[in-house]
Amino acid sequence: MDVIPAIDLLEGHCVRLYQGDYDRSQVFSENPADVAKQWVDQGATRLHIVDLDGAKAGKVVNLGAIEAIAHAVSVPIEIGGGLRDRTSVQQLFNLGVQWAILGTIAVEQPQLVQELCAEFPEQIIIGIDARDGRVATRGWLETSEVLATQLAVQMQELGAAAIIYTDIHRDGTLTGPNLEALRELAAAISIPIIASGGVSSLTDLLSLLALEPQGVTGVIVGRALYTGDILLKEALRAIGPGRIQDIPPNLGFSTFA
Repeated sequence: MDVIPAIDLLEGHCVRLYQGDYDRSQVFSENPADVAKQWVDQGATRLHIVDLDGAKAGKVVNLGAIEAIAHAVSVPIEIGGGLRDRTSVQQLFNLGVQWAILGTIAVEQPQLVQELCAEFPEQIIIGIDARDGRVATRGWLETSEVLATQLAVQMQELGAAAIIYTDIHRDGTLTGPNLEALRELAAAISIPIIASGGVSSLTDLLSLLALEPQGVTGVIVGRALYTGDILLKEALRAIGPGRIQDIPPNLGFSTFA
């Protein structure tokens, strides 16, 4: 199973939010590229980046920080936050980003998602951020009436490469992942699922590893890495070094022990 460190960008800094609340952010570093290099040096084979300003603005905002991260590391990167048109997606791919994470437009513009999945096969991931089982949009500031599982099924049919599922109530809280919701989602779709939100310990990671046969192939870890509740090297030893071998060889990424 992939263990994917999260780097959340707010005003150019690396931060973590509590339950998605922008007013409850904690700055962990003023140099996100250095943070990215730190995680790669410790063995990360993939990084998860979120442009929090972009998620609110509806367009990429922290482009400078994203470009610096892309130049600083040689592992694949997935990025979300404010990607609501083709130009923004293409802009990130031009920087060498491997996956674009679409959220709001999955609810509001499914036809555009289908077009992007067709144009960029295996590079479009859908981020489903759920609050009490319903999908939140626009930087988690709005909650729709769309059920998370319902949206996942629709996005699979449109060609999405994977689903990132985040339980907002658990995000940044270190209270453990929502295993029940992940099982329900895994029963509904066959594309890979990446779990996010609430992971606080190796015990949580092992509980997610038990869901790997059902399709939960990765886990994003944020606050627990920054607080030291989880040490990345230990996490990689506990549940696996990731799936770097799945990346096409012509992209030139390196494998880390």
